[in-house]
Amino acid sequence: MKNWVLLRGLMREKRHWGVFADLLQQKYPADQILMVDWPGNGELHQQTSLHRISDMVQHLQSTLTQKGCCAPYHVIAVSLGAMVAIEWMRQSPQDIASATLINTSLRPINPFYQRLRPHNYTQLLSMLFRTNAEQEQLILQLTSNQAHPATLQQWIAYQQQHPISKLNILRQLWAAATYRAPIETPQTALQLISSQHDRLVDQQCSLTLAQLWGVPHAVHPTAGHDLPLDDPQWLIEHLP
Repeated sequence: MKNWVLLRGLMREKRHWGVFADLLQQKYPADQILMVDWPGNGELHQQTSLHRISDMVQHLQSTLTQKGCCAPYHVIAVSLGAMVAIEWMRQSPQDIASATLINTSLRPINPFYQRLRPHNYTQLLSMLFRTNAEQEQLILQLTSNQAHPATLQQWIAYQQQHPISKLNILRQLWAAATYRAPIETPQTALQLISSQHDRLVDQQCSLTLAQLWGVPHAVHPTAGHDLPLDDPQWLIEHLP
């Protein structure tokens, strides 16, 4: 039996894994699928978001221990979640059996204009002045290349139930922007996956990391930043 740990990104919660988590469980019915909310998101939306990736690792390890879970883990992580996975591998490589990192980027390896495409700067800042529904509509536009009207309504409902404060948005953005990753290749079985038509993060970020670390890199030809949403079955087929 494997223990899978699924890590989401900026302003996202466990429920944003959608059907991907269900499909993963169907493929591996004997395995344990573990999903964790970051402080400030989801069930923890009333808490103050952590502003350092290293603190998110501590939160993750503490949460898994409280759940009675045991390493090693097979990690699937998107964007900000992948940064946490990389720091986790640096701190405690023995905890992780494998890691699949999706559409991530790292300072100082990737330049800022690839880590976040410049045309998105003002749109992300505008979230501080948008309603919950407008925030979710913008996030869906930036991260998905599929038409998901039902998904939008679902995400709006999540936001209404577990609203994210403006301060917590800024703290999460700061954590992602300031994290400085190790240059050394992680000592863990690792693969990178990117979306060719990611409109948020340049897929060159994953390509550069794969070349630097000498690890496998798969590219989805049509999906957006939120690959688990756009093509969950393809992602499952590319897991180790």
